[in-house]
Amino acid sequence: MIRNRVSLFVLAVVAVLAFASLSFAQDADPSIAKTAAPAAAAETSGPFDLERCVQRALDLNPSMTAIRAQLQGTKFGTRSALGDFGPALGASYGYTHYDRGYTSSGQQSDWVAKVNIKQPVFKGFNLLATWQKAQLTEESTMASLTKVELALVENVQTTFLDLLKARMDVKSAEDSVARLESQLKVISAFYDVGLRPKAEVLDAEVDLATSKQGLLTAKNNVATQEAQLNTLLNIPIEMDVEYVGELQYVPFNLTLRECLTRAYDHRPDLLIGEKSVEISQKDVTIAESSFYPSVDARWDYVNRGDDAGLNGGGDYTHEGFEYWTAGIEASMSIFEWGSDYYNAKQFDQTVKQLTAELENTRLNAGFEVKRALLSIQEAADRISVAKKSVIAAEEAYRMAVARYQAQVGTNTDVLNAQERLTASEAQLSQALADYGTAVSALYVAMGEKNLGLVDAK
Repeated sequence: MIRNRVSLFVLAVVAVLAFASLSFAQDADPSIAKTAAPAAAAETSGPFDLERCVQRALDLNPSMTAIRAQLQGTKFGTRSALGDFGPALGASYGYTHYDRGYTSSGQQSDWVAKVNIKQPVFKGFNLLATWQKAQLTEESTMASLTKVELALVENVQTTFLDLLKARMDVKSAEDSVARLESQLKVISAFYDVGLRPKAEVLDAEVDLATSKQGLLTAKNNVATQEAQLNTLLNIPIEMDVEYVGELQYVPFNLTLRECLTRAYDHRPDLLIGEKSVEISQKDVTIAESSFYPSVDARWDYVNRGDDAGLNGGGDYTHEGFEYWTAGIEASMSIFEWGSDYYNAKQFDQTVKQLTAELENTRLNAGFEVKRALLSIQEAADRISVAKKSVIAAEEAYRMAVARYQAQVGTNTDVLNAQERLTASEAQLSQALADYGTAVSALYVAMGEKNLGLVDAK
């Protein structure tokens, strides 16, 4: 019988450990591994266009790994809140020594083993509101994940477009250097036969040196943008990656109303604001739960003895003394000088605050969409003007060179025409880059991920 009592207590302890092991097994769900980012040494061979760059950043950028870990943590928080609905199982085993006999036989040793089960029955809606709050927090974190994704998409796309612009600037600078070198040869030839003064040769050399400096700056900008892209894509900074693409003008056909509708439906910050209001409402419910009684059902099993084996003695039987109890208990805080009341009122004001902030976020969302759409229209107009300007500048330069070679024009005319052509090419590349950046910003303002900046649908 002694062995049976000890075995019963051990069985209860094993049950507690088994329950804990089950919870750990759920935490080790294989789906958790799916949220982990792949190794940074993923495939980097082959060309990287805009879409592939953005996709890799979404998969491997450390900021995405961090927000995924946060999301997984909120999932565990939801499980924890759900677990509070179930019974709590506890066990204890202890020894007490008394300075005098606590039974008629004078025994001074008391060994006690206990098993307890406690089941919440009613907590004033606290458990339900806490679980619902955990669910809302998880949904809010999922929206935060989308928000981080959109910010990363915009960052990668802007950097990629800056790289393409930098390459166009290099091409323009190289053409400028080539034109100035050609002009320097012509001027030097005229100077050698006494047709032009030395000052014109010196002017041409100065302009050529200035243009070469611009070329070096443009090449350095290309290297900088490539390094920035490597960083965003979690690629070693020293690795050479083949980034491919060209700045292009793709007409954007969505109207302002269509953009606003999509923004109000998809923007993650609006969803986060809505969830924040709902979470604060659950905080009100949790605070008001103290206005209700707390009810618990419990069952206790107790086994006492005079030694570690729970053997009886004195007033106990030979097998020891064991019993169980079951019951329901209710408790309630009657008065706390208004602490609970004003705590609930405080959360009620938080609901009003967050509701107003949500409305402000909605207004700002509309403004961001409008601003991005205006930037698209402005850049599109600039592209049209810049293309015409480049054509006119090319013709003006050709005519200036021809006039100079025919000895009816000046070197200053040629250099000025060359400078205007270089400036026109720079304006075109800047307008194309600004257009792509504005399109990227608009999609982000609408809460949508357009990885390759393809046609709007």
